[in-house]
Amino acid sequence: MAKPLMVQGTMSNAGKSLLVAGLARVLVQDGVRVAPFKSQNMALNSFVTRDGCEMGRAQAMQAEAAGIEPDVAMNPILLKPEGARGSQVIVSGRAIGTMPAREYFSYRRSLIPTIREAYDRLAADFDVVLVEGAGSPAEINLQRDDIVNMGLARLIDAPVLLAGDIDPGGVFAQLYGTVALLDEADRARVRGLVVNKFRGDASILKPGLKPLEELCGVPVLGVVPYLDIDLDDEDSLSSRLGARGHDRAIDVAVVRLPHLSNFTDFDPLMRHPAVGLRYVERAEDLGRPDLLVLPGTKSTLADLAWLRATGIAACALALADQGTPVLGICGGYQMLGEGIDDPLSVEGGGSAPGLGLLPIRTTFAERKHLTQTELSLHPGMGVFSCWDGLVAHGYEIHAGDTRVDAAPAGSVREADGAVRMHGAVRGNVLGTYLHGLLDDGCMVDALVGALLHRRGLPASTVPSAADARSHKDRQYDLLADAVRAALDMDAVYRIIEQGA
Repeated sequence: MAKPLMVQGTMSNAGKSLLVAGLARVLVQDGVRVAPFKSQNMALNSFVTRDGCEMGRAQAMQAEAAGIEPDVAMNPILLKPEGARGSQVIVSGRAIGTMPAREYFSYRRSLIPTIREAYDRLAADFDVVLVEGAGSPAEINLQRDDIVNMGLARLIDAPVLLAGDIDPGGVFAQLYGTVALLDEADRARVRGLVVNKFRGDASILKPGLKPLEELCGVPVLGVVPYLDIDLDDEDSLSSRLGARGHDRAIDVAVVRLPHLSNFTDFDPLMRHPAVGLRYVERAEDLGRPDLLVLPGTKSTLADLAWLRATGIAACALALADQGTPVLGICGGYQMLGEGIDDPLSVEGGGSAPGLGLLPIRTTFAERKHLTQTELSLHPGMGVFSCWDGLVAHGYEIHAGDTRVDAAPAGSVREADGAVRMHGAVRGNVLGTYLHGLLDDGCMVDALVGALLHRRGLPASTVPSAADARSHKDRQYDLLADAVRAALDMDAVYRIIEQGA
């Protein structure tokens, strides 16, 4: 069985996900077989495995860092917030319903056998399982039925590294206060402290590290610098959702929906040297972009109502009427249609007219469509004809069945050999359910070239986009270099070997 090592944090957004990814890459470079694990994740960014299971994208990212295929066992419980209604609860890759917080807190202990089974399946196949906690283990109101921090550490008998986020300040109080609020048995599991996301000269911290070790009774294993690493973020707190690249040749506006999901779909565009990509949540900030994008959302009907209330819907219609290309992905694709119906109350029930830019209509169903997809594109005329003949790889996550009375955006060959039409296109408006549409550099290059041509600008002088996979691989190596240099890796290996 694998040996566990758990990384917990003093707060949400303490950098646990990247720290686990960095440790995974270091261990793999050293010849260790590693798998990531997080018993319960709360995020709107999700991923679909090869066998059609939904899991948190952070654990898929960590699996990539470890050089292995993402497996739903790495994240057996996923919570996708749905605002006031609570969260959709996904167990072993399948949605079982929406629960308000109080109901879920009463239910979660029943998930312990599922968590244990998933962990044991990974532990049987790897040398080390790197386990990520959630939020803080010092939430004393939640400790009794905890299944993701110290409760999980006890379940799998894991030693713990505790990471504090120095970026907002107060890291000494974070680390000491967290340790102090743990009971004696859990405190003994904490084998090392990590100061995370430090900017500047780490020697300035040294006078405080020894007293911190004495107060906590735990060694400080290192100070990890604030890293400008371009990897998938877990949630919409991401700093990348700010405006970027105003001086670039091509202006891409992505609508920042209230329940925005899978915003990592647009990272390849953001990285292109000719593209200035910005997220917009006010009609007055929309302007005249070269491309308007409606992204995925966890609450399509609510966000469609928000589009109208903010005036963004009216602006989008005006832009499309003037010929501005419009791209809709997943929930954004559904919004582009003539209407959305929710007869089974998947999102609370009711019907609403869409933007009417595509002759499609979506009816929500309880069953989610979860699949990895290879899409052969043939959008025909318009700006998106630049994708004719190209193939995109990604995955689909949607609960809607969409009736299409337009030309398809492309076709998908199913495992049984059958071909199904996918998406819709009309003029300069294209909709698709495919997440990861832009991960292949040739897709981005073709689109940017077409947008430059539309502006009368030469495309030949613009550098090509890198494929998402090769770009990420370089980022994982940079992350590993930084983590290896910052942490006492000999001590980390001793902790793994000695256990709890």
